[in-house]
Amino acid sequence: MDYKRYENGDTNVVIPIPRSYADCWQLVRSDYLRYKRTMAPWPKIVCYAFISRLFAFSLCLRMASYRGWAYPLFKVMHRHLSKKQGLHIDPECHVGYGLYIGHGCGVIVNPTAVLGNNINLSQFTTIGSNEGHAATIGDNVYIGPCVCIVENVHIGSNVTIGAGAVVTKDIPDNATAAGVPAKVISYKKPGRYVNDRFTWQ
Repeated sequence: MDYKRYENGDTNVVIPIPRSYADCWQLVRSDYLRYKRTMAPWPKIVCYAFISRLFAFSLCLRMASYRGWAYPLFKVMHRHLSKKQGLHIDPECHVGYGLYIGHGCGVIVNPTAVLGNNINLSQFTTIGSNEGHAATIGDNVYIGPCVCIVENVHIGSNVTIGAGAVVTKDIPDNATAAGVPAKVISYKKPGRYVNDRFTWQ
C-alpha cells in the first residue's frame, strides 16, 4: 500500500493508495469493520456483500480503485450498483480506511474530493465542486443527512456536521457544525457518532 498526504488546514490527511488487489482487500476489510463491528475471514465478508447492498457498493468501489486484470468487471459492477442505489462515488476519489455509508440513496461525491479515514456518509449528502476541486475531509468525521459541502473547503478531524448543513467555509478539528451556512456550535464530544473506528497506524 502506498500513502498520499494531503494538506488539510493546519494538519494533514494520509490516504491509502492501493497498488494491488491485496491492498484493495485491506480497504474492504476496514469498511467491513465499520459495518459489522468485528473482523471476519474473507468468505464471511463476501457473503455479507450479498446481504448488504451498501457494503456491496463499498466492496466494488474499493476493488475498482486499482486498475488490475479484474478492473473492467469491478468497474461494471460498481456502475450498476451506483445507478441502482443512487450512490455516486467514483473509484478515482481518494477515500481512506473505514468508509461507512449509513443509508443508501442520494450520496454524491465529486471525484476530486478527499475523504479521510473512518468517514460516515448519510443519505442525500453532496460533496461537490463546480470549480475543479471539492472538499478535503479529515479523519473520524460524521456527515449527517442532507448535508451539502461546497467547493474546496477543509474539514478537520473528529468533526460532526449536523443534518441539513450547507458547508461553505472551513471547519476546525474537534468541532460540531450545523446550520445554513454551517457554523461551529460546539467543541464537546468531537466525532461522537463515528463508532468502531479502523486503526491503521
